[in-house]
Amino acid sequence: MSGNLDYFGESHRIFRQSVARFVEREIKPYVDEWEEAGEFPRDLYQKAADVGFLGIGYPENLGGTEADLFHEVVLTEELTRSGSGGLAAGLMSLGIALPPILALGTEEQKERFIRPVLRGEKIASLGITEPGGGSDVASVRTRAVRDGDSYIVNGSKTMITSGCRADQVTLAVRTGEAGHRGISLLVVDTNSPGFTVSKKLRKMGWWASDTAELALQDVRVPVENRLGQEGSAFYGIMRNFQKERLYLTVMANTTAQMALEESLKYARLREAFGKPLTGFQVTRHKLVDMATMIEVSREFAYRMAAKIQAGENKVKEISMAKIFSADICDRVCHMAVQIHGGYGYMREYLVERLYRDSRILSIGGGTSEIMKEIISKIIL
Repeated sequence: MSGNLDYFGESHRIFRQSVARFVEREIKPYVDEWEEAGEFPRDLYQKAADVGFLGIGYPENLGGTEADLFHEVVLTEELTRSGSGGLAAGLMSLGIALPPILALGTEEQKERFIRPVLRGEKIASLGITEPGGGSDVASVRTRAVRDGDSYIVNGSKTMITSGCRADQVTLAVRTGEAGHRGISLLVVDTNSPGFTVSKKLRKMGWWASDTAELALQDVRVPVENRLGQEGSAFYGIMRNFQKERLYLTVMANTTAQMALEESLKYARLREAFGKPLTGFQVTRHKLVDMATMIEVSREFAYRMAAKIQAGENKVKEISMAKIFSADICDRVCHMAVQIHGGYGYMREYLVERLYRDSRILSIGGGTSEIMKEIISKIIL
């Protein structure tokens, strides 16, 4: 890719080759089948762990590999290049489930809840969204009532990535007053009595990621599974969102880049009225517009990643980047389908899936409308 020399060094290049080889060998030959099945084999977590991908960016003393944020960017890009955004999201659901444990947990909790996930032995998911709450984290209703050395948890969660198969869920619960000060985080073992997957959700896109609705009825969770102090979870969740939104921004730019590449290939080969599609100015200019939008979006995302890597708080800018990249991705994928004509509507063409997968990117991790509210509070 052009323009990224300041962000990626030799270690990133070697790592990219390693992830790309893994995707080529372990994912691409089966990805269509997994999309249709609505999930990928559980042993893919083990395979990804064995080559060190799940541990990227986590402390070595927990079984991870110390790395900078751009190694995580590389991993996100190359997994998305499998052609299945759902697979990338599902395989890396630990990327949103574990950071709150890393930020708020004790050493004993980190050992207990992080190490098995990095080894590929357990699947971790994050449980924030509720059926009535959407993107509004402060309105969490799932309640946890203290009972001796346990909490009794009642409530429900929805749209939980990896929720159908997760072994543990980093769960947002209400332990106190209304609003953000009453929210705590518990790590819940999904084998606990009263914990059920009430529904496997069927989605427009991201088919290969299993997505669940969860129900908790009098689930007993040990107090020792609480992360940090009671009522301290909101800021941990918010800090987590900054990275999740960066990942989604990177996914959007990579999805758009793939749609452009597929369109370039198709336009060179496909003929209309006796000449290739690239022979028509309208097609050439459309491809140029696509390439330009992607280049701008990607450079902005990389710049924000560099600033986050340097320790700067970029809530406003990463919210902007997410809005922008998701919008660009939508537009580019729309153009890609248009260039492909009727074939762009057919499931055997990759752009059909990219078009569907792109739609979640302006919704997941906080909708574009929520992003604008966050930005407005900062700039007004």
